[in-house]
Formats: sequence, C-alpha cells, structure tokens
Amino acid sequence: MRRLEDSLENAAVNHDLIIPASLPLLPVRDVVVFPYMILPLFVGREKSVAAVEAALAGDRLIMLAAQKEFGEEEPGTEDIYTVGTVAMIMRMLKMPDGRVKILVQGLAKARLAGYVAEDPYFRVSVERIEEPPLAPTLEIEALMRTVRNQLSQAVSLGKGISPEVLVVVENMEDAGSLADVVASNIGLKVAEAQEVIEIIDPLARLRRVKDILARELELLAMQADIQTQAKEEMGKSQREYFLREQLRAIQSELGDADPRAQDVAELREKLEKAGLPKEAREEADKQLRRLETMHAESAEYSMQRTYLDWLVELPWKKTTRDNLNLVKAHEVLDEDHYNLEKIKERILEFLAVRKLKKDMKGPILCFVGPPGVGKTSLGKSIARALGRKFVRISLGGMRDEAEIRGHRRTYVGALPGRIIQGLKQAGTNNPVFMLDEIDKLGMDFRGDPSSALLEVLDPEQNHAFSDHYINLAFDLSNVMFIATANIMDPVPSALKDRMEVIRLSGYTAEEKLHIAERYLIPRQREANGLKTGQIRFSRAALLRLITEYTAEAGLRNLEREIGGICRKAARRFAEGRQKTSVQVSESAVERYLGPPRFLPEEERAEHEVGVATGLAWTEVGGDVLYVEVNTMKGKGGLTLTGHLGEVMKESAQAALSYARSRAEELGIDPTFFETHDIHVHVPAGAIPKDGPSAGVTMAVALISALTKRPVSKDVAMTGELTLRGKVLPIGGLKEKVLAAVRHHVGTVLLPWRNEKDLEDIPTHLRKKVRLIAVRTMDDVLKAALVEMP
Repeated sequence: MRRLEDSLENAAVNHDLIIPASLPLLPVRDVVVFPYMILPLFVGREKSVAAVEAALAGDRLIMLAAQKEFGEEEPGTEDIYTVGTVAMIMRMLKMPDGRVKILVQGLAKARLAGYVAEDPYFRVSVERIEEPPLAPTLEIEALMRTVRNQLSQAVSLGKGISPEVLVVVENMEDAGSLADVVASNIGLKVAEAQEVIEIIDPLARLRRVKDILARELELLAMQADIQTQAKEEMGKSQREYFLREQLRAIQSELGDADPRAQDVAELREKLEKAGLPKEAREEADKQLRRLETMHAESAEYSMQRTYLDWLVELPWKKTTRDNLNLVKAHEVLDEDHYNLEKIKERILEFLAVRKLKKDMKGPILCFVGPPGVGKTSLGKSIARALGRKFVRISLGGMRDEAEIRGHRRTYVGALPGRIIQGLKQAGTNNPVFMLDEIDKLGMDFRGDPSSALLEVLDPEQNHAFSDHYINLAFDLSNVMFIATANIMDPVPSALKDRMEVIRLSGYTAEEKLHIAERYLIPRQREANGLKTGQIRFSRAALLRLITEYTAEAGLRNLEREIGGICRKAARRFAEGRQKTSVQVSESAVERYLGPPRFLPEEERAEHEVGVATGLAWTEVGGDVLYVEVNTMKGKGGLTLTGHLGEVMKESAQAALSYARSRAEELGIDPTFFETHDIHVHVPAGAIPKDGPSAGVTMAVALISALTKRPVSKDVAMTGELTLRGKVLPIGGLKEKVLAAVRHHVGTVLLPWRNEKDLEDIPTHLRKKVRLIAVRTMDDVLKAALVEMP
C-alpha cells in the first residue's frame, strides 16, 4: 500500500520529470503499464535484456510499450503499440537461467515518435503526452463517485482487487489518475487496456472506465447467480440424500422393509423361477450383487435393474407344447389356405419328425413369391396348426445391425435386438418367428443386418445366439424361422444357403375363384357389416373381377375390389333403398366398379407372316406378348423398338445371327441381309420388357418374315436361344402356361429341360393346352410355322 501511495505522491514530481529525447524500448507481452503502477517484469529475450542493461547504465529510465500479439517472439516495429509509459527501473535481479527480473514504476505516458535503432536493442525517440487540465465540475465529481462505487461493488461480488487500491481510490482527486489506477487494477485484456491508455482526455478516459466497470459488474452478478444456483442444487441433493438415509434408518427401526432390498429380493426370487442356464445364472447373480451396492436414485441403478428385468423375463425354459395331431394340423392348414400343397406337406413332415424325435431343431424356411399370395398369413396359419406363438418382424428398409443384435449396454437407452424382443413378446422359446421382406434389407455405415442374420438362421450356430445387450448365449434352435421374399436375387448367397426356399407361384383364375368364394367374400362381407345372404356374387362376376379388374399374381387387389362392391351394397342397405339380397352378376360389375381396367391382349384372328406369340413372366403373373418383324429395302441394319431391355436386345441379335448362319438351309437368299433392313417391334411400347426367354419367339418371327412362312396363331412359345440353335430353360413356367390358357392358345412350346416343372401345373390346366417340349430351333420351327400349301 505504501508503494502505491508513494507513487501517487510523486505524481507532482512526475509532472516536472525531464524525459530524454530517446530511450531504450522494452516490448511487454501480456500487460499494459500505466503511470503510477509498480510491478515486477521478467525479461528473457536478448534484445529486451540489452535494453534493460542500457537503461541501467544511464538514468534508469526505459520506455514500456505492449506488443500486439502475445505469441510473437521477435516483434518488429509494426508489432508494438505506439503509446506506452516511461518507467524507472527501481531494482534488477539476474536469474540463474539467464533471465532478468526487474521492478519498474510507471512515471508518465509517452508516444513512440520513431525508432532510432533496432540493434542490439530497440531505441526510440519519445514524446511525452500532456493531458489537458480539467476544471472541477459536478459531472466530473459524479463520474468519480460512480467509478468508486462500481469498484466497491465489484469487490463485494468477488473481484480480486487489493484493499489498498480501494483506500487510495477513495482519496484521489484527479480524474485522469483515477481512471488509470482503476484500469490498471481490474485485469483488462491487453487490447482493452491499450484502448484506455490511448485516450488522452481524462474525462473521456474516465467515462470509458465507467462503461467497462458496468459490463464487469453484469458479468460478476451473473457468475454469482450461477454459483448460488449450483450450491442450492447441491445442497438440495445432499439434503435429499440425508433424508432418505434417515427414512431408511426409521424404517429399519420400525421393522419396515427397505425398498431397495425388497427390489433385490424380488429379483432374486424371479431369477430362481426363470430357469436360467448355469452361465447366465452366474452372470445374473454377479449383476444382482452389483445392484445391491448401488444407490437407488443413480442412473446406473435403473440401467442395471432394466438389464436384470430382461434376464428374468426371457423364456429360457418356457416352451409351448407342439400339436402333434397331424390330421388336426392338416385341417387347420386347409381351413386357412386353399391349395399350397407343397408348403402344407412340408409342415406336416416337420410335425411327423417332431413326433418321432423330440429334440429336433426348428426348420428355417423361406417363402418366395409375388406380393399378395399369402406368405405372411401362411406363417400365422402354421403357428396355429402347430399350437405355437407367432411373432412377426418386418425387415423392409432395416439398415442397422443393432436392430438384429441389439446395442451394447454402455449406450444410453440401449435395448436388445428385435430377435430377443420377439422372444420376450412371445413368452416361449419355440415360437414361429416370421422375418418378413428379407429381400428388402438395407445396409449403410451402421452395419449390415443381413450379415447379423447369418448366425440367427444357421442351425449349427443359433443354439448359442449372443445379443449385444444380453451378452449371454440364448438357444434359438427350437424357434421355427420363416422368412418371406418377393424375389431372391437381392438376398446374399450366404444367407440364401441357410434357408430352405419354397416358391409360391401366382394363383390361376380358377384358384382365385375358389379363394374368393371361401375366404375373401365372407371376410369382406363381415368387415363391411353385411349379414350372410345380404350379398351374393355369381361365378361369372368373380371371373370378370379376376380377369378385367385385377392384374396380379396375388389376391390383394381382388379383395379390394370385392370390398368396394360390399361397401356400395352396405350403403344401399343403410339408406333403406335395398330390402332384399344384392345379387352381383357379370353385367353388374361394371355398374359398381366402372369400366374394366385391364383388357387382355387381342387374340390373333389368323396365321400371319412375321408375327409370333411369346409368353412372358411379370411380377403380377404371366402374360402374352407379340413379336413383330418387318423387312424393307436398306443396307442390312437392325432396328429394335418397344422399350426393350439390354438382355432382350441381345436376344434379338442372337436370333438374327442364328438366321444368317442357317440362311441356306432355311431357303433365305444370303445377299438378303446386305440389301434389306430388319425392324423388330414388341407392342405395348410404354411397358419395359427384358429377359432372355423371348429369344425363341424373336427367332421364329424373324425367320417367318425372311422365309414368308406364316406363324400359327394357335402356338405360343418361350425359351432362350443359343447361337447353335439350342433352346435353354426358363423360369416362371406355370405363370406362362396360365397366360396361354387365359388367351385361348392351343399349343405351348417349352424348353425340354422345363418338363420337370410341369408337375407344378394343375392337372385340369394341362388338359386345356397342348404342351410340346423342344430341344432345338428346328423343333420350334416345325411346330410353329404353318406349312405352305
């Protein structure tokens, strides 16, 4: 305190101080030195040490100026502020590491007028800054009182300012000196302190200090509020803790049970009944002991409790007893679904083996077929026939591996995967578990769910399936997994290899008719509030619905259309306009649903040259397509139209190559191909078409156009063609034969290797069409081309 008072008492002397024209310059890093300040400085840079030594060798005066950047090790002339303070070195002490510690006292403000020398130290010419005199006014007095009050408030709010500063400030009468003393003691940043020291007018400087102090007071008040709030919250939690401990002690004295101990006892009892395997039981006991040592209000306690709840609620030993009455199971399957004999036979085989071998593993099936053929509902029917619980999860669009395997318990909000969740939902360890839309699994940065399913769907591994959350082996070998897919192409080969694929073809019109009568009409009648007998559909009406209002392999749209007619009938009854039963005839369908939406391809009226009938398979079933070929004068070009895919274009190229290679045998002029252009067109140009099975059809149409021999209108064909004229097998034979029957085609040519697939076609359909197996293109031409008279 004495030092600051001495410094202020010397202020008058400082006014008379004679400052030399040039002085050594000491750039200061992290502080702005104001007049009247006494502070120690550590000097370590060579130039700075040299400046200090030069000042000590003379009159001990040195110019102190702040450098603009703290981290600049070798500041240049442009890196140093031009306004600083002339100071006197009062003491100097050399440190063992070569640095120098000096004690300086600020004497007067000065401006750097220029640099006299830069080596071995900065020497600058100095101009003293004289402040304008101030006459005492009320404003100055008010400002000084305000600054003093603000400084006192800052100290009361925790600002670290020496008490001696407050005493000195109270006795100061000069506005400029007050501003400098306050600015030098409130811990301003270098840029802000430099801004203050550069204000020459004492009144303006005092106003600036007042503004800085006002902002500092706001910050200090806010900081105090935050600290108070934190202390209150801490005090509240401590108080609650002590109260709970007192409550626990009181309950113990009264003989009441501790809620936490009650929780643990309840969990231990559940673990006894859960029938956990030895390894799982050891882990559960370990986690239970950890739970006993935790505070009931901690976040980890609830996480631990949730984990133990999952362990006790999983069906480790709970098994549903299978219904091994094969006759009853067959009745249930027949009751729920029409036809589908292969699947029903497979389920009955499983039951038969299960009856003979109690510990057999659950099968892993995959139903593949177009939308709406009943894959998902078949899974429910199988569960009902077996007497098992049914669980379904949709895999469509799933991209996160954790959906299958679960999250690790270290994550906030972690849960087991969908497999473990499904088993908990079922409450047994042998449900029928349906994995719907397995072909629509995704994959991204969160992992590949299809790879996670490899363990689930492998009978050699799934007896010890490990979920990341449970982190214990769970036996899935008793579960009957049924996956469904529309197509198998997107399913990874490793996953495909683990499943027994059963294909469901589309339904024939006759099958749809039976299903509509037995299942769809009763279901829609009940769904729309109609009683039995209030609406009746004729068979002709249903057939028209099937052929002209839907174009699908499955039954969804057919049921939708039946529902639409039922709703219109329900409205008539509700409005009182209908008293008797509604009879839906073939002609009435158009009145209820409007004009037909799907008209079949027009049948060919006569044998034509260059037009062949092909059979195609689409996602909604089979269809016929016509291939047209025209020849015209030209230069041997081939034009393909009709929205054809790459494979279909290649089939056309292969057909042309075959025709050119067999030109002489077929009676085609070899020069014809150089002098004529060929145009191949497949009508319905807006519909994309692709696949190799149109190769034979294109070749027949092409050879017919080149030889001028007509193609029989009663023959439809399918098959892939090689350049050697061999006919290769194709897929979707049943759907293609169905399409041929719908279009009243009498003969179907099919690859001889597809003869094995004929058993999938119902006997009554095979009787309606003549099926000819062909090996080579010669067999095709013999059956398809009409003999010239």
